[in-house]
Amino acid sequence: MKTSADRVLDYLSTVEREASTLPADRRGELLADLAEHIEVTRTERPDTPIGEILAELGDPRTIAATALAETENGAAPARSGAGAPARSGKVHPLVPLLMLTLSLPFVMVFPDHPGPLFGVLFRIAGAVLLCTSVHWTAARKTTGVLLAAVLPSAVMATANLSDGGPSAGTPALLANLAALALMAGTAAWLWRNRRA
Repeated sequence: MKTSADRVLDYLSTVEREASTLPADRRGELLADLAEHIEVTRTERPDTPIGEILAELGDPRTIAATALAETENGAAPARSGAGAPARSGKVHPLVPLLMLTLSLPFVMVFPDHPGPLFGVLFRIAGAVLLCTSVHWTAARKTTGVLLAAVLPSAVMATANLSDGGPSAGTPALLANLAALALMAGTAAWLWRNRRA
């Protein structure tokens, strides 16, 4: 027969397993809070069976799902590093992707001033927003900036500095379309691989 300590350990282990997608520090806080609540309740109501106390807490899956939802919504800020609050995403993940992707069509539609200026500013702002976003890992941010900002800029600069320059007709159009396809493909890849 299980002792009450064994039942508490089993309960907390189940919560920990169900909450495995939570950041480690937030998961630790959750488990510490639950253990403290159980201990306080046992002290206040020593005659209450441990099963009843655990039932009052609720199903471990529900507790883990609620903690995950609160963490994603910023209601229970997780801590990162040296006790600093974790950043929450203030900019919708679609914003940097649209800025990066639409910078080139803007230049293509408005080839004279202010098209190129706004295109470059959109690309830079989109790259900065992508780099500071919490919706992607560092590796995906780096890949996104390289494929959606740096490489297309290099392709367009090479096409513009070639013999025909920016008005070279078909070669320039093909370079722009290839860069646009690369940017759109990268944005779609980033969108599918974003964090919730």
